[in-house]
Amino acid sequence: MNANVMDKHPKIHLIGIGGVSMSGIAELLMDLGCPVTGSDWNSSELTDRLERDGAKIFIGPQRAENITDQDLVVYTAAVKEDNPERVRARELGIPEVERPEMLGLLMKRYKNTICVSGTHGKTTTTGLITQTFLECGCDPTVSIGGSLDVIGGNIRIGGREYFIAEACEYCRSFLSFVSRTAVILNIDADHLDYFRDIADIRDAFHDFAALTVDDGCIVANADSENVRLALKGIDRRTITFAIDGPADYTAENIVHDGKDLYSFDLMRDGALVSRISLNVPGRHNIYNSLAAAAVAGEFGLDLVKAAEAIGHYLGTHRRFERKGSFNGCEVVDDYAHHPTEIEATLSAAGEMDYKNTYVVFQPHTYSRTKALYDDFAKVFSGHDIKLILADIYAAREKDTGIVSSAGLAGDIPGALYLPSFEAIENYLAETLGEGDLLITMGAGDVYKIGENLLKKHTVH
Repeated sequence: MNANVMDKHPKIHLIGIGGVSMSGIAELLMDLGCPVTGSDWNSSELTDRLERDGAKIFIGPQRAENITDQDLVVYTAAVKEDNPERVRARELGIPEVERPEMLGLLMKRYKNTICVSGTHGKTTTTGLITQTFLECGCDPTVSIGGSLDVIGGNIRIGGREYFIAEACEYCRSFLSFVSRTAVILNIDADHLDYFRDIADIRDAFHDFAALTVDDGCIVANADSENVRLALKGIDRRTITFAIDGPADYTAENIVHDGKDLYSFDLMRDGALVSRISLNVPGRHNIYNSLAAAAVAGEFGLDLVKAAEAIGHYLGTHRRFERKGSFNGCEVVDDYAHHPTEIEATLSAAGEMDYKNTYVVFQPHTYSRTKALYDDFAKVFSGHDIKLILADIYAAREKDTGIVSSAGLAGDIPGALYLPSFEAIENYLAETLGEGDLLITMGAGDVYKIGENLLKKHTVH
């Protein structure tokens, strides 16, 4: 499909319009003058905003009658062929495209596409790059997989010079994107319900890198062996960043403040650019910051200003997001759902001066829990925390009975499994106290536990 088709203002229907990425696509389409309809099971702040902006949205089960005279239907990987709206679209001869293809089509309308990939850190790094471009006087269009306060949500409609977006590897979605600058943060074993193994994942990143335009560049983590292997045979210009080894952008004189934050000297080609003091916790965010600085340098932005902007970045929602406190306990929510992400979050928490660290973890999908079972047990066993496990968040999957949170808790010394959010909330309300830290952790709806505790038990 040609990107210029949008100039004819086709009427477009999005199945699952309330999702973070789909709602952003809807806003981009409406900005182009395309009439938008959509459906989702539940209303939300995102669907409410879209309706205020002029979209027609059907809430509840998808129904065939929602498809009438649309010119195109967009769907996500979770929406199967037997979905009533997709069935009706085929009956009427209405073309269908999957979400990544639609986003890739929209990207082609921009001069410079900056696509941020990696199994971890995409949202944070996309936010960091956005912060640097805004503070350096640019007017980027942004699509991010989280809520970023500096842009007031998950989408920013800017000029046509820059399009900054996350590029997700799941189902090889990012192969719908052609980058001028492709960022590869890291590559670890994840989404093993789709990929065969780590080699298959590397192959996907190799193909993603190969899609970079001929005169573009790749910004890559030189400390990651998997990234280095994925880039073998790629002939695009490459800019590297690293902490432990040589690279174009490096961090020197790294200092931890004794609480939860790092500062470091940003070096470019061995020369000092500026001192950066981060406002987001964890050593892994040094890597994310180096990637953001490298992108800024690639586009000729003032690197001193970019370094200042990186220090101003406060994070996106659900990335070590401080939610409040009660009974003297600080409540934090974190999206970590892969062992590598969990390790980064727990390591950051371990550097903070809390009396006890309580973690409520909600595993995400049965397939991921089964594939990474031993890794989950290992990472949680390696930290001095009090772990409570909630039931697995099924997402798109059905429970086969092969794996469970109760079983996982039994293989982690000291871990506790509780069968409902209510039981977990009651346990925590009686247990947490002055000087403690609570982290609700996972990609599902585990954040509700912390929010409910604050609503029910905080004295104002």
